[in-house]
This record gives sequence, structure tokens and C-alpha cells, in this order.
Amino acid sequence: METATFATSVWHLDNIERKPLYHFRPGSRALTLASPGCSFRCGYCQNYRLSQFGRHPEAAWSARPVDLENVVAEAEAADGIIAFSYSEPTLAAELTLDLAKHGRDRKISLVWKTNGFITEEALTTIAPCLAAVNVDLKAANEESHRQLTGASLAPVVAAIKHLKNTGVWVEISTPLIPGFNTDDASILAMAKLITSISPEIPWHLVRFMPDHLMRTLPPTSPALLAHAARLAARADIQHVYVERALHEQGRNTLCPSCHSTFVRRGIWSLESSPNLDGRCPNCGFSIPGRWHRPSPSPLPCLPTAL
Repeated sequence: METATFATSVWHLDNIERKPLYHFRPGSRALTLASPGCSFRCGYCQNYRLSQFGRHPEAAWSARPVDLENVVAEAEAADGIIAFSYSEPTLAAELTLDLAKHGRDRKISLVWKTNGFITEEALTTIAPCLAAVNVDLKAANEESHRQLTGASLAPVVAAIKHLKNTGVWVEISTPLIPGFNTDDASILAMAKLITSISPEIPWHLVRFMPDHLMRTLPPTSPALLAHAARLAARADIQHVYVERALHEQGRNTLCPSCHSTFVRRGIWSLESSPNLDGRCPNCGFSIPGRWHRPSPSPLPCLPTAL
């Protein structure tokens, strides 16, 4: 018998930049897992054959059982990071809890790529096990969020605040979908929401590509992505990123004080390493992030199970 809670359809090492996490241990490799399923029904999802298991005829069961010791050992042999991505990790929260317990003494860091739709009680249990999280923010109002995902926005915002307040490193991703959330008012509303939590949270603007139920829409244009990035910067978000469409200038981390390049990135890769203390070598400004492997251990995990 197999269960989606302790199974994975993905098992591979990839760069932490691919989560995307840009201010968490740049250049590190993460052993990435993905249990089938998602609590959202996003029409643009490029991973729908995995995330929509149980809902879509093309989403067949492809997972295999997880051996906790094997996962921890492979992660330890790499860079000590286990990531959950491609599907929704909140549906396999028990696996995160058990991996945190197995990996605590071996300095294993756990990171999530998540939609953030989780109860406060569950997040209170899981957050101490997580070192970093990238949360999807798909809209800034309830109506638009429900239209795209089928779910409320309020729990997502609450989760971002909770994670930030409890010391988990947080980054945010937003798919910019033409005709849905690409007008100036929508972009500025999302930027205002992020800055109300913290202007230090990096914001990744993701290029929409036609897929799943949204195959007739055009891809997000580079010009629109560049415009959105300028609006976000004017709204005082310190670090705005666009992975590929704006080339290197969309990926590099600049010092908010002197604007010199602090981290230089390729596509899903690191080209120059930052100072381990996170200080700009040009002016000494402290750039927020988790720039090196934690010592002596990652955040302690609560022993309580869900």
C-alpha cells in the first residue's frame, strides 16, 4: 500500500535558485521531493500532471515510497538541503516533520515551495522545521485569488506573516498572467501587500507560459515583466527578480544602498559568491538573507505531530 503523504514523484538534486530561493545559501544543491497533489486548482499550472492528481486524467500515480534515512543521507552528501517543490508540500506535512527529526543532528535544512494555504495550527507546528520558504502570491484581492485558485487569499497572507515573524526565511513568487494580474493597479496592490509585511522579502516575478487550462493566452512579454519590476521597485521592495526574460540584470542581487552587484547569477546557477556575513563588499550594507550553512543546527523542530 502506498500513501501520498510518504511518497514522492520527484527525486533529484537541483540548485536552490530553481525553487526559486535567491537569498538562501546561493549556489547550494537541494535534494528535491514532490508528493502528488495540491490544494489549489490553478489553470496555468505547468506541473498539473503531478499537482492535479485525483482531478485530471493525465495526472497518473507516479510516486514511490520514501525512505527517510536514504533521503537524509543523500541530502547530507550534497549540501544538506531537502526541498519540497513542484506540488504542494502542505499535503505531505507529516513527511516534512519526520525528515526534520531525522536530519536535525546532521544539520539538514528543509525548504518549501508552497501556495501558503495552510491553517495557523498546522503552520505553528511545521514552521520551526523550515529554514526557508518561497510562497506563491497570485493576487492581492479575494475575488481574483478565488477565480484563479479556487481558494481564499487570507490564509496565504496570514502564512507569509507567520513565517516571517517566526524567523523562517521568506521569498515570494507571483506568476504575471496577461489580463489577470498584470495591470498597474494589481501589481501595485501586490507590492503594497508585500511591503506591509516587509520590504526585505525578495519578490520573484514569474513569466506566464500557456499551459493546462490557459493554453490560449499569450506568454508574459519581457516588456511587461520589466515594467512590473520597475513598479515594484518604486513601491520600495528592495529585491525584485525575473528569472530569464530580463537576462542577467533580472537575476542579480544589487546592494540596496550603493547599487553595486552583490550576487551574480546565471539561469538556475550562481556565478559569484556573496560574503558569508551578507555585507556588501563595496559599502558594508547588510543585505538580508541566509548566506551560509547554519551552525550548529537549523531551526529546532517541534516534536508535536499533526
